[in-house]
Amino acid sequence: MGRLAGKVAVITGAAQGMGEAHARLFIREGAQVVLTDLNEEGGRALAHELGGNALFVRQDVACAGDWEAVVRAAEARFGPVTVLVNNAGIIGPVKGLLEFSEEDYLRVCSVNQLGVFLGMKAVLPGMIKAGGGSIVNISSIAGMLGTKESSNAAYCASKWAVRGMTKLVAAQHGASGVRVNSVHPGYILTPMMISATDEQGGGAADVIPLGRMARPEEVSNVVLFLASDEASFVSGTEHVVDGAMIAG
Repeated sequence: MGRLAGKVAVITGAAQGMGEAHARLFIREGAQVVLTDLNEEGGRALAHELGGNALFVRQDVACAGDWEAVVRAAEARFGPVTVLVNNAGIIGPVKGLLEFSEEDYLRVCSVNQLGVFLGMKAVLPGMIKAGGGSIVNISSIAGMLGTKESSNAAYCASKWAVRGMTKLVAAQHGASGVRVNSVHPGYILTPMMISATDEQGGGAADVIPLGRMARPEEVSNVVLFLASDEASFVSGTEHVVDGAMIAG
């Protein structure tokens, strides 16, 4: 029996990077997983590889109708959703405030902030009816402090918003058995992060006390813990996975 046996999970942004790593680990630990992404080709290929306990649904996380479709698909195939990993996110142009457009700001916040809000709203009724569940919101170290080298105003604002919403929903729905926590990765070896740094993240590693960027699986291990019953009294908290970057 795996650590997530009996759990039905939705993981957004699951076609690659951290979302893919989360999905692979969740399947190994016994969960039934709905993978969502705008990358339909990559998402379907991954779900096919993972087997019968995985289902892909194309989704725009900023669309409430898409969230309703995801929950319906999960319930029809596996049953009530008891774990949500709000992983989907974008960085947007790495520019200063004066160069950053209103259009870019709204685009980043629609995915990173509105998407998390809609996701929690979509799964909460089912979790409450089922007697509880776990929501893991992927924020960033940019939700703990400003990271001017690989961030922007919209990314920073959206990741602070995720941190705040996490605490609010944890407080509001704890009595229903729903736990809500945020994870704050630093520099992780994913396509999105590499595109925002330099030369496969080499320069980024210079500011990390552990001397390297993290593998996506190292974030997944924290997400797994929070999704599992091992974290039964952990809610409303931040979990930083950054190799001591913001500690130094």
